[in-house]
Amino acid sequence: MSTQSQIILDTKQWLENIVIGLNLCPFAKKEYVKERVRFVVCEDEDETNLLFSLSQELEFIFANDKIETSLIILSNVLQDFNDYNQFLDLVDALIAKMDFEGEFQIASFHPAYQFADTDFDDVENYTNRSPYPILHILREASLEKAIDSYPKVDDIPEKNIVLLKAMGLEKIKAVLNG
Repeated sequence: MSTQSQIILDTKQWLENIVIGLNLCPFAKKEYVKERVRFVVCEDEDETNLLFSLSQELEFIFANDKIETSLIILSNVLQDFNDYNQFLDLVDALIAKMDFEGEFQIASFHPAYQFADTDFDDVENYTNRSPYPILHILREASLEKAIDSYPKVDDIPEKNIVLLKAMGLEKIKAVLNG
């Protein structure tokens, strides 16, 4: 079992080396450099407690506009990707129940992330692979502003897939594993 500090360090290295380093998300570096990204290790053992922790984090971010985004890193629960993926429906329901639709959205990352209609080791899955399961809370207004100011935002996913294919699976795995 990793310590909280090691989990956060692993996640920051992934963010720096993969997400920012490969520019998979052109919006991430600005907020990371400004230290407006919050890293929270969630040690909950079940989905009910995780939903409660997520609701607390949503309230915390809502009340703290100096935090742009939060990565809730799951150290115990939802280690299976299928369970994690199904849990995302509960996350959307929670956001609606808390009247945060239009305020926040969740981006999903998991060590075994797999898009529909792909094989497990297809490179496009690595755009959403992380060292731990992560629920990434994004402020929708900020995201919309960033998207509006970025040329050809719809090209980002395809550009990322082309980059990862050019790198090759072994190199991607090496970078992901530090």
